[in-house]
Amino acid sequence: MGKSDFLSPKAISNRIKSKGLQKLRWYCQMCQKQCRDENGFKCHCMSQSHQRQLLLAAENPQQFMDYFSEEFRRDFLELLRRQFGTRRVHNNVVYNEYISHREHIHMNATQWETLTDFTKWLGREGLCRVDETPKGWYIQYIDRDPETIHRQQEQERKKKQDLDDEEKTAKLIEQQVRRGLEGKELEMPVYTELNRENKEKVTFKLNKGSSTSVAASSQTSVLALKMVEGAVKRAGAAYCSGQPKKKKKKSALDEMMELEEEKKRTSRTDYWLQTDIIVRIVTKKLERKYHRKKAVVKEVIDKYTAIVKVIDSGDKLKLDQTHLETVIPAPGKKVLVLNGGYRGNEGILESINEKRFSVTITIDSGPLKGHRVEDIQYEDVSKLA
Repeated sequence: MGKSDFLSPKAISNRIKSKGLQKLRWYCQMCQKQCRDENGFKCHCMSQSHQRQLLLAAENPQQFMDYFSEEFRRDFLELLRRQFGTRRVHNNVVYNEYISHREHIHMNATQWETLTDFTKWLGREGLCRVDETPKGWYIQYIDRDPETIHRQQEQERKKKQDLDDEEKTAKLIEQQVRRGLEGKELEMPVYTELNRENKEKVTFKLNKGSSTSVAASSQTSVLALKMVEGAVKRAGAAYCSGQPKKKKKKSALDEMMELEEEKKRTSRTDYWLQTDIIVRIVTKKLERKYHRKKAVVKEVIDKYTAIVKVIDSGDKLKLDQTHLETVIPAPGKKVLVLNGGYRGNEGILESINEKRFSVTITIDSGPLKGHRVEDIQYEDVSKLA
């Protein structure tokens, strides 16, 4: 048998080894070739076909990234629509189902770095409903197919028609009742005094031996009646006086503690961007002159994206919050709380705890003015512009 025979032992062995998923670090997305080991991947990178593909990609890298991103988005949404429909499902379940196909587009070739970024992007674009839970991110596909929308409209129209029929039936019954009552006078109830016709006295016959116990019981009942009457009179006097009971006045400290507890009960959010704060650009995808530069947040879009103005150059950029970080000023400067129970409060930075990566501030606005808050994490406060 020849070397390239389909039924040769080597060809059968190669087909067995190529089944299933291989390691991602030995996969070439540009050539869409999966290598089984490091030596094979090294030989592929030195091949002429791979070098030609790299030269083509170097001419317009953004075009190839957009192509891979679009392919990944289309295949992911198609799998979500076909297999899960409009049910709410964990994003990792869908992703594991997607990568089980051997020829799928890998995420490291797209514009999204992580599955969480891709999930947030789906929510911002209105392609899916996304929500974050303690167990992770959940997504729900929004079916915008014309046939599905037409079917939903037909169901709503039918439901409205059924309601109209019920209203018509109720009105018809009401008209029939009104016609039946016409010409008839309603009988009004007649009220009379309560008079007893038989005025005979009521007598009781008791044994002689029980006279003592009856007398004692009668005295006890008389005392009980007097006590009840006294209680009723006191209650009536208190009610007629019209003086409500005075509630115990709360002190300023109690009110402040209640406000603090109410603040602490509010849950944290996964977004923290606010206008008029100073942030630092940490992404390396932009030009080198913007890396680690400070900027002022001018506008917040969709909670996760902001338009910032670089302080040094004055350039305006549109960045996601994952590409930014907060700025901690020197003690004595003004800061804004961005997350947690005291979100939205301005304060004065008192001290910095470098070991715990936290700060201590004194709130100088709102009902908690003058309140000292300790152990606030770096990412929850930022310098005010």
